[in-house]
Amino acid sequence: MRNKKRHKRSRVIGLTVVGVTALAVGGGALLMTDNDASAARQSAGQRQTAARAAMTVKCPDAATRLSSVPQRARPTVDKELATMDSQVADAYQRLAARGAGADQDWVRTRVLEPLTAQRRGALNRIGNEMDRVSGRPSGLDTLAPCTVQEAPPAATPAGATPAAGTAAPAAPAAGAPPQSGPVRADFVDIRKVRPNVKNPRTRANASRGTFSSRCGRNENKHFNSDNVIVAPGVSNGAHHMHDYVGNRDTDAFSTNDGLAAAGTTCTNGDRSTHYWPVLRLQDGTKEVDADQPGGGTEGNIGRILRPATASITFRGSAVSKVVEMPRFLRIITGDAKSFTNGTANANASWSCTGFENRQLKDKYPLCPKGSKVVRTFKFQSCWDGKNADSANHRTHVAFADARGACPSGFKAIPQLIQRITYKVAPGSLFAVDSFPEQLHKPVTDHGDFINVMSNSLMRKAVKCINTARRCG
Repeated sequence: MRNKKRHKRSRVIGLTVVGVTALAVGGGALLMTDNDASAARQSAGQRQTAARAAMTVKCPDAATRLSSVPQRARPTVDKELATMDSQVADAYQRLAARGAGADQDWVRTRVLEPLTAQRRGALNRIGNEMDRVSGRPSGLDTLAPCTVQEAPPAATPAGATPAAGTAAPAAPAAGAPPQSGPVRADFVDIRKVRPNVKNPRTRANASRGTFSSRCGRNENKHFNSDNVIVAPGVSNGAHHMHDYVGNRDTDAFSTNDGLAAAGTTCTNGDRSTHYWPVLRLQDGTKEVDADQPGGGTEGNIGRILRPATASITFRGSAVSKVVEMPRFLRIITGDAKSFTNGTANANASWSCTGFENRQLKDKYPLCPKGSKVVRTFKFQSCWDGKNADSANHRTHVAFADARGACPSGFKAIPQLIQRITYKVAPGSLFAVDSFPEQLHKPVTDHGDFINVMSNSLMRKAVKCINTARRCG
């Protein structure tokens, strides 16, 4: 209790990690007892794992800062940004492997200084390429330095003690490999969360219809750890595994022409690409990717859960009619690095069936028996009217405001909603895949979309939405 105020927020430190209180025992299991009592019973190996789980590497996200990159420079810039992601992941893994031996000098000389030098080299190459094409952006070098950050402690937050009938997350099976996160503080009993969903009031000119694509639950097991939007041409650009529905040909090397010619899992011929990080049950299962990049070698462990349902729905605007999306429009909602970046671009929504008037941004839900875990991604629904993508993959689209109106200069487009449910037994420990240094925090959840509808199918969707019909 005396440390509650001191640990209210993450702090940047360079001290030894021995003795930090954010505990996660072997295999990423949650701390199930009071800190003092459990610490006395932990083995040295468990204490080292606890230390690993408490620390992470925090770096400025160069990708979000580069809001303007000439088209001719983007291939080189994208590859250098992906290289920087790998550098951070490698630095975090060195820190995690060192465990309790990571004192201040070791962190500085073996983690931060080499990482800063690597990042400075990548940023210099980005600057040189942009200078060759148009002009070198100022301030790139300021994005090189990183810090080591202490994660918030695993003390139980208000409302995290499960109510009767809702079990606390259990430890994974014996023999599960060590993993950083999640911790008990990442979970909350959904029944202790107050209703918090507010929708804008529908105006007279609203577009009230919906259009749905039935694309399955990834029964064909289309997984990879690529991200063709953020890191095109780079294998394992995501450093975590993605679930795909829709387009059957999506990977790091997909082109627009290839996507347009590919098959689809959607019943209406929609070839659009939909993907999101997999959800895993931390039950000690050795999944097929246990020894692969993006999987177990980067801390993403356990059995991949197939969704119970996965719905793809487009809806209209609360204040106006919508216009057609351009073909090959790319949208990312949420931020895979929001644990270290902050929540400016975070858009995770976790809940349970029967409780979806209560949405969680930075907690995993503990659902009562008979209720499923729900992930909902409500995408940006305003488009700049010109660009199918942007340098940081964000500025060409925007969210409507609290009234449902788009920013000046933006047009309302159909809002994509990806809703995924999972059967998770009460008391099971689960986590979303993440970049290694993001510690599987629920706030890092995100969804991705590439519109590959034919022009005629998009016209049909917009007509349905604008005429208040339900189609699909």
